[in-house]
Amino acid sequence: MTVPPKHGESQSNRVDRRTDGQWIGGKPSVLIFDVNETLIDFESMNPLFKRVFGDERVLREWLGHLIMYSMTLTLSGLYKDFFSLGQGLFEMVGAIHKVTVEPADVEALKEGMLTMPALADVEKGLEQLKGAGFRMVTLTNSPSNESGKTPLENAGLANFFERQFSTEMARAYKPAQILYHMVAQELEVPPSACCMIAAHVWDTIGAQSAGMASGLITRPGNAPLLVPGLPQPNVVAPDLSALADRMIKLCGS
Repeated sequence: MTVPPKHGESQSNRVDRRTDGQWIGGKPSVLIFDVNETLIDFESMNPLFKRVFGDERVLREWLGHLIMYSMTLTLSGLYKDFFSLGQGLFEMVGAIHKVTVEPADVEALKEGMLTMPALADVEKGLEQLKGAGFRMVTLTNSPSNESGKTPLENAGLANFFERQFSTEMARAYKPAQILYHMVAQELEVPPSACCMIAAHVWDTIGAQSAGMASGLITRPGNAPLLVPGLPQPNVVAPDLSALADRMIKLCGS
């Protein structure tokens, strides 16, 4: 539900002031979780970036490129899987910093992307939501791992989820609308029955543009984007356990 503009406030300049408890078309029963940085910890690879580049902060630079270029491929009608793209960008960042990236470094990155641990608050939050009766699935940019476990399985979280969806199924990256619609169609529910849970505003905006609700976890480096005309998350919380408390309260009321 969108709040009408105040008197004298134009439609184009208003901020969507949706607040907790205001849903698009009824309370959501299906929670769709992002995986990377929402459930599992990318910063577990800090030691690798420290060793290769001499500065662990380069991880954030590389990750920014990874998000930007994944979206670039989708907008350009191209596709390479997330892991291959990440490895290529690792070498590109090496060239930018004039650092030689060895094949063993690229292999260590691949292993790191597959074996990131769960964030500390995640298991408790998932237990709360599962106990409250929500259907839970994941939607991640990371591809499946034909030779072994997925990152979610390696993090010990797979048993919480009904299904794991990957963007490789549509050969497009989030926040393309086709991905959110794909998940709703596969689960045989309308988008309005779904709520995307993510630590990135670009993911919550994508889901809401596809007719879903959203919950934003404001992990370090993330915050709501309060720009007039953009949809705001239905629920905002600093960690998954706090978000679970709010979701259970709102959907049970």
